[in-house]
Amino acid sequence: MQTFLISTATVALAEIGDKTQLLALILAAKYRRPWTICLGILLATLANHALAGAFGTWIAALLSPQSLRLIVALSFLAVAVWTLIPDRVDENDAARTTSRSVLLATLISFFLAEIGDKTQIATAVIAAEYHPLWQVIAGTTSGMLLADVPAVWLGARFAHRLPLKAARIGAALLFAGLALWILLK
Repeated sequence: MQTFLISTATVALAEIGDKTQLLALILAAKYRRPWTICLGILLATLANHALAGAFGTWIAALLSPQSLRLIVALSFLAVAVWTLIPDRVDENDAARTTSRSVLLATLISFFLAEIGDKTQIATAVIAAEYHPLWQVIAGTTSGMLLADVPAVWLGARFAHRLPLKAARIGAALLFAGLALWILLK
C-alpha cells in the first residue's frame, strides 16, 4: 500500500501545472465532453505509465542496488528542479488532434504529450525503486487522475485561480525529500 500512496502523491503533485494538465483544460474547453475526456486520460495514462514502469523495472534489474539507489536519488533531485519550471502548452496542440472522436483525440494527444514528461520519468524512477509494479502504475495513474479530472470538470474558466506556483514548490520539496530518504535508507 505504501508503494501505491507514494506513487499517487508524487505524480498528483508533479502534475499540477504540468503541460498535460493544461492539455486537459484545453480539451475540456474545446470538446465539452468531460466523461469522454476523463476516460481518454485514464486509458492514455495507463498505457504510458505501464511502459514507463516496465522500463524502470528493467533498468533496476540491470544495476547494482548501490548504483540504482544513487541514480534514483539523483533522478528525484533532477525532477524536483524540473518541477519548479512552469510548463506551457500551445492551444494548437489540441487543435491538431484527429476529429474522429473526442476519446481518440484525447487518447492520442494525452499519450504523446506524456512521452518524456516529468510524470512519466517519475513513474520510471518510482518503478525502479518500489514494488510491486502494478501498485506503481495504479498509483501514478490515480495521481494523474486526481490532478487532471478536476481540471477537466472545472475547465479553463477557473484555471487562473489555481495556486500553481505553490503546488510546484510543494512537488519539488516532495521529490527532494524522496531523494534524501532513498539516499539515507
